[in-house]
Amino acid sequence: MTGRAPTPGFIALLAVLTMLSPFATDTYVPALNAMRVSLDTSAVQAQQTLSAYMLGLAIMALWHGAISDALGRRPVMLAGLTLYTASALGCALATTIDVFIVFRFICGLAGGVGMVLGRAIVRDTFEGDAAQRLLSQVMVLFGLAPAIAPIIGGWLLELYGWRSIFWFLFAGGFALTMWTYVALPETLPKSKRQSLDPIATGRAYLEILRSPTFYALAGITAFSLQIFMQYIGAAHPFLVLQLGLRETQFAYLFVPVVIGFMLGSFISGRIAGRWSNHKTIWVALLLMIAPAVFSVIWHLGNPPNVFASIGPLLIATTGVAMATPVIQILIMELMPARRGLAASCQAFFQLLACAVTLGFVSIALSASTVNLALGHLGWALLSLGGWLAYLAIHRNESRANR
Repeated sequence: MTGRAPTPGFIALLAVLTMLSPFATDTYVPALNAMRVSLDTSAVQAQQTLSAYMLGLAIMALWHGAISDALGRRPVMLAGLTLYTASALGCALATTIDVFIVFRFICGLAGGVGMVLGRAIVRDTFEGDAAQRLLSQVMVLFGLAPAIAPIIGGWLLELYGWRSIFWFLFAGGFALTMWTYVALPETLPKSKRQSLDPIATGRAYLEILRSPTFYALAGITAFSLQIFMQYIGAAHPFLVLQLGLRETQFAYLFVPVVIGFMLGSFISGRIAGRWSNHKTIWVALLLMIAPAVFSVIWHLGNPPNVFASIGPLLIATTGVAMATPVIQILIMELMPARRGLAASCQAFFQLLACAVTLGFVSIALSASTVNLALGHLGWALLSLGGWLAYLAIHRNESRANR
């Protein structure tokens, strides 16, 4: 497909594959309490079903790409989708919380396959500006997942009970597996595949994990994502206790995040080939930092306000989505022969950062809107630090090669 424009069907398939992971989590969040009552368990154990999924997701994120570098993208994608579908069925049939947690862990092991391999497939298929445009188009559709998944889950819970959510995920997983089987070509030729020899694979991991450039770039994507992840983790105290909204008004937070994410992805696709990577990242960082400064100043001298407290998040999320496709391509270019492995390592650090933020940072910052504004500024400045570190490393390497 290199050299030709991606078809709408190909873009849609990659977007849905990438959406698999957030759908597996966000769809059943509204049903946590109903599930707790039905399975006669504690609120802590019900929350642990989310942790089990995230643990499986992080562990396997390190390996999806490396395995696909050896076996090809298509068989690994189909195997992951099959396991995901089977685990969703197990969740739908589970009668105890322990069995449910096991299946959620398995679901996590498989659920990240689309997110990781989708990036590698894009880079296998297209280069440079075309790859950035395709990643941006995929991310525009991917941004819908956090908005529509809880809505679907809420309606299914209301109409048919919590188990219907997992029957829905099972049916969706089966349909997606069939769609992938029919429509997804193999994008990694056998001539470009790598050995799964433990020594060779271990050396490849060490190569990228020893690279300062990788950490600088991975830090940008990981830190910038936490700008809105901290608000998602602190959603209840932020919206209900500080802004005085009701539990039914969580869309006040999630809709601006989705709009910003989709807008930034759209812009990234439009400017591909017109703006340099450096210009794109600098503008994206400005969009992250400027609203954070405004938010800190506002909340230090004024009471919380829906527009002043959430508006900066929309602008910052636009910047995050603008930068992400460029950074992902730069990371995969660090190891052209093992793009899947590079994508896996980047996904692992991103998920690890999300787990820390959701489990600890968002709780620590949730006491006030001032804290959250300072957190926003801190993540944006850390993202800037990653970019400055990348530029310094690149400059030093250029001097050394003269």
